[in-house]
Amino acid sequence: MKILITGGTGLIGTALRKSFQQDNHEVVFISRKPDQASGSTKAISWEINAIVHELSDTDVVINLAGTSISGSNPLLMRWTPYRKSLILSSRLEAGKLITEAIQLSSNKPGVLIQASAIGYYGNTGSDPVDETNLPGADFLASVCQEWEKSTAPVESLGVRRVITRIGLVFSEDGGLLPLLALPFRFFIGGVIGSGNQVLSWIHIHDVVQAIKFLIEQPQTQGIYNLTAPNPVDNQAFAQSLGKTLNKPVWLPVPAIIFKLGLGEAATLALDGRQVFPTRLLEAGYQFKYFTLQPGLDNIWRKP
Repeated sequence: MKILITGGTGLIGTALRKSFQQDNHEVVFISRKPDQASGSTKAISWEINAIVHELSDTDVVINLAGTSISGSNPLLMRWTPYRKSLILSSRLEAGKLITEAIQLSSNKPGVLIQASAIGYYGNTGSDPVDETNLPGADFLASVCQEWEKSTAPVESLGVRRVITRIGLVFSEDGGLLPLLALPFRFFIGGVIGSGNQVLSWIHIHDVVQAIKFLIEQPQTQGIYNLTAPNPVDNQAFAQSLGKTLNKPVWLPVPAIIFKLGLGEAATLALDGRQVFPTRLLEAGYQFKYFTLQPGLDNIWRKP
């Protein structure tokens, strides 16, 4: 099987590439700097003719491309008007280019996996949410709606399209988890804000395996939440993280500190979303990391 990935150098894209290659699949990813790509994976540029050429024998397209919402550097997390524009435009441009390339290609991929995020639902507090819920009204919700629409035209071409609304991805290699763990490593970790906000998390292993599952199941299409079946509030998360790292959990970190430092981006830490993977479970996917503590222990207590 040949798989074309956009956003192949990000956290999820990198994990997918490694897993597909271990399964002896051919992987090609699209990069702004293909000549600087490392490893054995083939990289091509974001040039329409190059993409159309690669699609001639491609079975699967996975569209993950987009500027990081959280950023790897806390100093870059603040959502300035420029950064908000980049977060949206990078996703729309990638989706539209992939759509155009598929329209021009004589060979259509069997399936397109379109990434999205549970930010689609907005701040839902402790209310349970699944794929049937309507979108929220904040910045992230609007980004996710437009992101999902960007590749919708491929459905009229006979391409099976699967939208994955991905939760907070836990991995040692990137994402928010290393940033959330940093205070604990310096013995100043604690509950964020009220501690009542719900985190809908997922281990990177299950992100990869769920996407592979959705590719392999021809009856799957439409929207799937990629979150573990057992979301936790921030109080429980802090206690579990402290236990994994063998570090104490101190007094709560006031919400105002995040709001002053991050502005609107503080919603990433302060808003709650209790999201459930209803359709994924109904389709038959079996999670390896069903609950939080084993997932955290796997990441940081490896032998």
